[in-house]
Amino acid sequence: MNRLAQFSIIADDLGNVFRFISIGTCIPIIVALIYGEWNMIIPMAMLPLILFLLGTLMLQFPENKREAKLSQALFSVALIWMVCALVGAVPFTLGLGMPYLDAVFEAMSGWTDTGLTMIADVDAVPHTLLFWRSLMQWLGGLGIVAFTIVMLSRTGMNPSRFYRSEGRSEAFMPSIVEQGLNMWKIYLILTFVSVLLILISGVSIWDAVNIAMVAIATGGFSVHTAGIPYYNNPLLEMLIIPVMIAGALPFKIYYLSYYKRKLSFYHDEQPWILFFLVILGFIVITSDLILFNGLESIDAVRQGIFMAVAGVTSTGFQVSSPDTWAPVSVLFLVFLLFIGGSSGSTAGGIKLSRVALAYRGIVWWFKRIFVSGKAVVPFRYSGRIVPKAEAEAEVSRNMLIILLYFIVVFFSAIIIMHFESPMVDTSNVIFEIVSATCNNGISTGFVNSDLTPFSKVVFILVMWIGRLEVLPVIVFFMGLIRGFEK
Repeated sequence: MNRLAQFSIIADDLGNVFRFISIGTCIPIIVALIYGEWNMIIPMAMLPLILFLLGTLMLQFPENKREAKLSQALFSVALIWMVCALVGAVPFTLGLGMPYLDAVFEAMSGWTDTGLTMIADVDAVPHTLLFWRSLMQWLGGLGIVAFTIVMLSRTGMNPSRFYRSEGRSEAFMPSIVEQGLNMWKIYLILTFVSVLLILISGVSIWDAVNIAMVAIATGGFSVHTAGIPYYNNPLLEMLIIPVMIAGALPFKIYYLSYYKRKLSFYHDEQPWILFFLVILGFIVITSDLILFNGLESIDAVRQGIFMAVAGVTSTGFQVSSPDTWAPVSVLFLVFLLFIGGSSGSTAGGIKLSRVALAYRGIVWWFKRIFVSGKAVVPFRYSGRIVPKAEAEAEVSRNMLIILLYFIVVFFSAIIIMHFESPMVDTSNVIFEIVSATCNNGISTGFVNSDLTPFSKVVFILVMWIGRLEVLPVIVFFMGLIRGFEK
């Protein structure tokens, strides 16, 4: 089967997805009308127009009723995210005159919930584009795939495959359609409650809406150049913390609590690990800021708790620059960034579930070393004993994903240090690469518009790779080079 015929299997699904997404991208046009930013209407209108036309073009492919293979589903997800970044960059180029590469960086950072930016003066950006940045992170938080899962249930593609390819493998409802709908209901409720919570701090409704959208999505974009410190509002910082945590918790908890009246918090280990890391991060970072940076206790506590939560939840908000911290404090923050939040949440990183499974796998392997070859050492996970063959496959797959993250960070850092000045601080490069790969967005200031084009491309790729959890991107390039069948 030639590549055109292979692509026709998924073309109809992709076409519907792009046309479906184009509807959501019309919302910033309303903001342009509200604020009278007439010069922003055409740049923003180009976005849904391009996506709709692209979707319509794909629907013109000859119909192929063969069911898509898993590799094709993975290819489709990677393609959707890349196309959304390429098209989502258009308003920045047309509306701000940004170089297209910088605009693609901004859009990829938005869709992937990273929060790194190429815009030096955010305060000078029109409201329309500021809202577009927030909306990208809000839509990207739950995932483009979840956004279109109901529509995909009527296509030839298995929507559960499509959904799993984002690394959100935890199904908690019998119907994939019901799962998609209820996830969005929960997401909307959480966002609305977050807006009300943040309004208590006294900020304007405009700021509250944008902060809430980005915080619940564990993004990091701000409507001000200075970010959260712009407000100099300790109450606001404390109110953002529970919103960031809410975005990093498994959505399974919200569903079971609301729809099933079942509090699953006590049966899911991820929230407990999350809170443990938050407390640990708070203690370590606060202590370091007092001992190594000489901060007053009240300032150290304020910065320590916020930065610990932002690190664990992979939210790019920050009230302090790691560039001013002691190296050991930065290294510890890298540890938090790398782990990230829960599976089945809006957070990035390698995920708490992978850390838990890796720990169990290592303990299980060592136990088997020290017992007789005939003895059976059971592998327990999620309250059940997993058969040996299945356990070995799952643990190996889990460790492979973690290893691939390390490889991406290692080689990306080497490549960028070759493109930038040889005198660049290695620790800053590694920190920014981890932040981008784990879709966090906390920055030392190394990432800016002065980077070489090659470095910007590398950062765009690692944000894309990190959001899709490596494998779909590998499948994407293999599909381009070799196709899906020999």
